[in-house]
Amino acid sequence: MADKKTDVIIIGAGAGGGVVAKELATNGFSVVLFERGDWPDYDKHINDELISQRVQDLGSAFGPDWEKHPRVMIDEQGDRHQIHAGDGAYGHVAACVGSGTVSYGAMAWRFMKEDFLLKSTYGMVEDSTLDDWPITYDDLEPYYEKAEWEIGVAGDDYRNPFAPPRRKPHPMPPFEFNREGTYLADVCKRLGLHPFSIPMLRNSVPYNGRPACIRNRTCCGYACPVDAKNGTHNTVIPEAIRTGNCIVRTNCVVAEILVNDQGKATGVRYFDEKGKGRTQEADIIVVSASATETARLLLNSKSKLFPDGAGNNNDWVGRNLQGHAYTGASGLFDFDILDLSGPGACMAICDYNHHNEGIIGGGLLATEFYTLPYAFSQSRPPGEARWGINHKNYQRENYYRLGRLVGPIQEIPHFEARVTVDPVVKDHWGIPVVAFSGNRHPIDIKHCSFLAEKAEHILKEAGAIRTWQHGGGYGLSGGQHQAGTCRMGNDPKTSVTNKYGQVHDIDNLFIADGSLIVTNGGFNPALTIMALGYWVGDYIVKTYK
Repeated sequence: MADKKTDVIIIGAGAGGGVVAKELATNGFSVVLFERGDWPDYDKHINDELISQRVQDLGSAFGPDWEKHPRVMIDEQGDRHQIHAGDGAYGHVAACVGSGTVSYGAMAWRFMKEDFLLKSTYGMVEDSTLDDWPITYDDLEPYYEKAEWEIGVAGDDYRNPFAPPRRKPHPMPPFEFNREGTYLADVCKRLGLHPFSIPMLRNSVPYNGRPACIRNRTCCGYACPVDAKNGTHNTVIPEAIRTGNCIVRTNCVVAEILVNDQGKATGVRYFDEKGKGRTQEADIIVVSASATETARLLLNSKSKLFPDGAGNNNDWVGRNLQGHAYTGASGLFDFDILDLSGPGACMAICDYNHHNEGIIGGGLLATEFYTLPYAFSQSRPPGEARWGINHKNYQRENYYRLGRLVGPIQEIPHFEARVTVDPVVKDHWGIPVVAFSGNRHPIDIKHCSFLAEKAEHILKEAGAIRTWQHGGGYGLSGGQHQAGTCRMGNDPKTSVTNKYGQVHDIDNLFIADGSLIVTNGGFNPALTIMALGYWVGDYIVKTYK
């Protein structure tokens, strides 16, 4: 069954898609916004650790449904293993309106200037696809600003000497440090480092008609009980709906982008909330389904001109999958360093992000989001008992005494780190599922060790009586910071879209999510994905209106 034609279809109501929907709807375009999940509801997604997104092996409060959305991992021997959403290798992205912006920790980082020019800054890396972005920080700066003010960010970059230049301050004052942040900030200053308050997509004061954060310790991985955490579900998407130009279709799974023999995208084939197959036609299509699901959708969209998937005639769709290997160190103290003033993460340093001898990029270090008791029970020093009376005693005695400094290391893009679609396994609707293969670039391990050593040194200087490092391995990255699979670039032979997110050879098909990111920076990418949404949306408005 065919639906009435619309101007624009947007697939995915997360950080990128929600922004594009608002930009187009407020400029008079008729928009149909597809989302595979439902609207988030705090009463249905209470702050229960055992169903939390933070505990991957027990599931996710925001979906997707394990049984309906399997995935496949291909190991180094070529053997295929089916994985589900409770597996750490799944590369989970929340399935709801707002997607990860409902449950994220809400760090709101701008990438640094060097992050857009990594190849020019450091040179080529052997066996990598390292490249510069086709746009610069200066190009994206006004769109970072727009995201900060329209969606809402609390912070003060003027306290961070390594922050890139900005034209306008944040709209809300920064959050104050909790006990751990205050203590470790003093230590950092003593070491000649430069601590500052983490910029957050949370209201430090009432903003945009919603209240200030209540400093709930169950924040990262959960919905906000007072709606003070800012995502696309409670900012730009409602604004798009209020125009009367945007329809949000929840619980709908898009199976295929339809491309005609002239190389134009004409619409999508999808399954509605009742599982019935339908088609929706449009003049423009924007895919914002995440770096894994966007690549999967393009690969499943085969046509006469694109037999290997939409935009994939040069075999770059799904390549260069990046995430973040979270690395750092933990330290046990002989006093209570935590006061559980949420969300936990509050203080950061950027002294080790770029221009470190022998290291490409680097990463931030920050105090970590609080873990609840079950997750804490799995956070143990090497050799510590994980069951029995010693395990219980450790749990009781040290919950308030564990300090951490962690951050995402800048990963090096790798051609064989990729998303494909499985030839055998299909989802509930009969659509070929994501199949992962490949590994991180080996140099990432060196970078993890570098940042972990810096974190451990600070914790030792702070007086920790026991410290240990942790970081990523060689396994494929991705996860909630997934990026890179439909990278933007000037050369169609080494990229999937142009600098405006427009797919090479299909000029009415756009990408607007983390897939576009060429190099993922040493930061959480949420704010950059929102800025890219504004960038792509602005181009569509100027070109097609």
